[in-house]
Amino acid sequence: MRALMITLIIVAIVLVPPVALYAGGSREPAPEDARATESTPFPAERELEQMRRLATIGAELRTDGGVFRDVSLPPDLQNQDPPPGAHQFRTDFSRALIPYSEIVAGGPPKDGIPAINDPRFVGVAEMERLLRDQEALIAVTVAGETHLYPLQILMWHEIVNDEVGGRPVSVTYCPLCNTGVVFDRTFDGEVFDFGVSGRLIYSNMLMYDRQTETWWIQATGRGVVGEYAGQQLRLVPSTMISWAQAREAYPDARVLSFETGYRRDYGRNPYRGYDSADAPFLYRGPAVVDSGGEDPMMRVLSVYHGEAVTAVSFPELEASRVVQRELDGAAVVVFWAAGTASALDDSWVSGGRDVGTANAFYPRVEGRELTFRVEDGEITDRETGSRWNAAGIAREGELAGTRLEPALSVHHFLFSWRAFHPEGGL
Repeated sequence: MRALMITLIIVAIVLVPPVALYAGGSREPAPEDARATESTPFPAERELEQMRRLATIGAELRTDGGVFRDVSLPPDLQNQDPPPGAHQFRTDFSRALIPYSEIVAGGPPKDGIPAINDPRFVGVAEMERLLRDQEALIAVTVAGETHLYPLQILMWHEIVNDEVGGRPVSVTYCPLCNTGVVFDRTFDGEVFDFGVSGRLIYSNMLMYDRQTETWWIQATGRGVVGEYAGQQLRLVPSTMISWAQAREAYPDARVLSFETGYRRDYGRNPYRGYDSADAPFLYRGPAVVDSGGEDPMMRVLSVYHGEAVTAVSFPELEASRVVQRELDGAAVVVFWAAGTASALDDSWVSGGRDVGTANAFYPRVEGRELTFRVEDGEITDRETGSRWNAAGIAREGELAGTRLEPALSVHHFLFSWRAFHPEGGL
């Protein structure tokens, strides 16, 4: 763990111009946070109250968020003394869903990791020479329009405030949890713009909206500090796929350009070796992973429908390639495919080991339920024998060109899944 932190600090210094050290997109820990993380990455005893709090933060996640609802905040957490660095914000710190003692400074200050607020896009052909086949992107499709967001750019900005198919969205990525989540920016009729607060909760980025400066958990979209504490943003379905898969699936897509308005060493990974670390970086919280037999950095895909949530581990997915579940009365299917590099492994985002990717879909086509299996190395449906790819598109057969509707799903490391879904199993 000490070696990982030293690497992160050295990389930040080497890759980022000195005048922009805190705007470089990597997280340099404060000394006291580093000591806490090294000595107790997973405390030996779980505190019941912490677990109750985790259940409050994560288990009540609603997939129909975006609308103000009356909620009761824990009385003992109201009117706390503001957390360190509060002077940077105009947040209403008298309202909270979390204790401020569990908030960790990630290194950069407010907006030290700059969100992209005026994104520029280019065609797939223009990005062909700039992206490698195996590197990961987040794909978002709304009203027939698709935007692709390379992780090598998101790594340094963490938030892109955009509009896809006429819908205002925020595309977010937290490297410390490996969570790529897309939110509808409209909440209770008002369009928000999001920024990076520079603070973490259980290693996850705390975003803030610039309209009320409420703080929101990136992994779940749950408001935890400020005017909208206890509220829930609406999640937007997305997929995480490789560049090779993306350009095949979305030849007419628009791709986030490297013309971001910032000087960053795009393509470099400032978190080299992170996803094989013994413990998550800057994690301060309850013991959610058995340190004797579980890998906290194991990849997991969480899937949401209605009031239900489930998760499937990548080892299970790699072994079977297709997993089918029922959530709140609806069938969902998860496809796994090789060919996507870990963005958090090698010095270069595109150079990481092949960890594959997984995405969830509703297995329905024009009212007909499909069931899937792996046949001759290909994902096929039993009903027509059509062959499908990791983006949920039929490549060959009777249903060629048909696209499955994506279900809400989020990539996590195991510790992150457990921290924000303590009652979700796995």
